[in-house]
Amino acid sequence: MREGEEGAQGAKRELRKKQWCSGALITIFFCFYSYGAKIRAPHALVMTFLFRSGSLREKLRAILQATYTHSWNLARFVFFYKGLCALQSHIQGETYQAHSFVSAFIGGLLVFGNNNNINSQINMYLLSRVLFALCRLGVEKGFIPEPRSDPFPWFTGLVWGLVLWLFEYHRPTLHPSLQSSMTYLYEDSNVWHDLSDFLIYNKSQPSK
Repeated sequence: MREGEEGAQGAKRELRKKQWCSGALITIFFCFYSYGAKIRAPHALVMTFLFRSGSLREKLRAILQATYTHSWNLARFVFFYKGLCALQSHIQGETYQAHSFVSAFIGGLLVFGNNNNINSQINMYLLSRVLFALCRLGVEKGFIPEPRSDPFPWFTGLVWGLVLWLFEYHRPTLHPSLQSSMTYLYEDSNVWHDLSDFLIYNKSQPSK
């Protein structure tokens, strides 16, 4: 009798666990969709009105499209990632560090593998932080000698030296959004029209 009760309770716990996993995945999906909209919409709004030409309708369409793409991709990725992690843990009976990498690798290929501007921005944003984290992990694990002084100033000089060199002499290699920003800062700023330049994008005019 007791074995039957324990079996029934175990079945109920398993059912509740599955229901919780399904509910959690749905909640996480919408949380990341909302997060993506909050992050992308202001950025798209500013960048579109500063650097994009076209009618108001075209600009609004571009903002909505960028916001939708960013939000949808983040939501899909976390859904794949969480689902694959749960699946691997269920199959193997335990959670391993490799589960995280494998799940994210597959999710990244499926969601962010399309080479477009938004995916490029997201991947490059992550790459910079991954490289920083790996350097710190290398020092923490003893693979990289701990620096005697703060290397950040040298790192900063190297980054800025390289990006301006690339902008001046190999501009097409830079991401389009970075090209637009740097063109505005280092070329369009050479031209003065009136006080509206502080409020409206001052586009430099070709010399006659």
